[in-house]
This record gives sequence, structure tokens and C-alpha cells, in this order.
Amino acid sequence: MLEAFAAQPTLFVVVATLLGLMVGSFLNVVIHRLPVMMQREWREQCAWLAGNSLPDAVPYNLVVPRSACPSCQHPIAWYENIPLLSWLVLKGRCSDCGTPISKRYPLVELLTGMLFGYAAWRWGVGLQTLFVWGLLATLVALSFIDLDTQLLPDGMTLPLAWVGLLVNMNGVFCPLDQAVIGAVAGYLVLWSIYHLFKLLTGKEGMGFGDFKLLAALGAWLGWKMLLPIVLAASFAGAVFGIALMLFAGHDRAKPMPFGPWLALGGLVALFWGEEILHLWLGVSGVA
Repeated sequence: MLEAFAAQPTLFVVVATLLGLMVGSFLNVVIHRLPVMMQREWREQCAWLAGNSLPDAVPYNLVVPRSACPSCQHPIAWYENIPLLSWLVLKGRCSDCGTPISKRYPLVELLTGMLFGYAAWRWGVGLQTLFVWGLLATLVALSFIDLDTQLLPDGMTLPLAWVGLLVNMNGVFCPLDQAVIGAVAGYLVLWSIYHLFKLLTGKEGMGFGDFKLLAALGAWLGWKMLLPIVLAASFAGAVFGIALMLFAGHDRAKPMPFGPWLALGGLVALFWGEEILHLWLGVSGVA
């Protein structure tokens, strides 16, 4: 099978894109349910600390209960859950009550499919592509969770950092020493900015989850990629924020999540970081 994909790169890209669509469908579940699972866990912990007990809750995780329409609770049949295609066939509405289905769902599926296909085209058949897919899927999920809740769950950012270090034990993306320094420096850079901003303004400019996400990206891509990541994230976030204030009347005092822009910076560094470093600094991202 691998030999067939290696001999037919176009076929591999097509299969990778279809795989990405299916992964994107699962990521929609993660994006919606993981914050709810976290809230339930927090309530249980608070009740335990207060010496209270909560009534037995209905099981709720990434597997159960079965997906259903949030409006009429119509169970989603398998043929209504085919990535992208079902949304198009149903014209973006529930088959039972006709309630509009958010465009978010096909967007996540399409985005993940395109990223998986591009990674397959960029790196071809190999273990590195498999690692890249895992990184891409995690960044997509974290981005949309942060957009919805302004949370970057430790249950995703911390394992992402550890896996990045393990992957680079054999220098898949960068030498291990660069990965370790990247993880430490990535955390400390935003940690320092956070405390400096708080000292000057008395306000919190970002969350601790942002520190951990940049540390994870440093663990995957190495310390040399931190500059492109931060610059790309800051530029994209600033442009988006200004556009929201000018055209959507966004209150500048209302905080905006930074995680999606860090993830975007990570994608820029992953796909084009070498070219950027050569263009800017004349250095290589790997030893």
C-alpha cells in the first residue's frame, strides 16, 4: 500500500484529503464536547472540595451520547454525518426540524482536509507526514476551542509539547537540543510579555494556555522558529482585531483569543519557516 502511494503521489494526496475530512468531522466533536467535559469536571471538583455530592450525571464524553440536533434532539444517522457531503445534501439544515446547521462544521472538515492534503503533497509518504497530521489536527481543535471559550485545555497543549520532544529525539523536525530550548524559550517569551504587560497596565494580556501552546510549537519546530511564529501570530491577530473594530464595532476592551493566531504562526513556520529564516536572517532552521 505504501509503495503504491509512493508511486502515485496524486492518489496519496487525494486519500490524505479524504482522511482529513473524516478527522475534521471528529474534531467537530472534540471542539464542542471537550469544554463541556471540562466544565463538568470542574463542578465535580468544586462539589468535592465543598464536601457536597452531585447527582449521578448522564455519561458525557467524546463517544457518548450519540450526536443529535441541538434543537430537536433528532439523532444524527451515519448517512447524515458524512463529512462535507451530508451538509451539502441537507442544504445546511437538520433533516427533521429544518434548523440551520452551523457553517462551522463543514469549515472545520474542509480546513482539516486541505491541511492534510497539503502536508501529504509537501512531505510525501512517510512517518514525518503522520506526525504532521497529528500536529495539524491538534492545532485546528485548539484554535476553535479557544475561539469559542478562550480556553486552551492543558489536556491538549501539554501532551502536544511532550510529543514534540519525543518526535524530535530523532531530529524529525529539528535537533533535540533545539526542541528543548524551543519549549523553554517559547513558554518564557510569552510569560515575560504577560508579566511586563500586567506590570505596566495592571491588566492580563493573555492566558497561560498561550504560553503552553507556544512552548509546544517550540518543542516541535525548535527555537529558531519562535520568531516567525510570534511575528506571524502578532501580525495576523492585529490585522484581524483592527478589522473587527473598524467594520464590526468590536469593543477594544473585550479580549480576543490569541491561540488561533499562534496556531496560524505555527502553520506558517511548519510549512514555510525554512524559507522565511533564509530570507530574513540567512540561517537554517535545522542543524
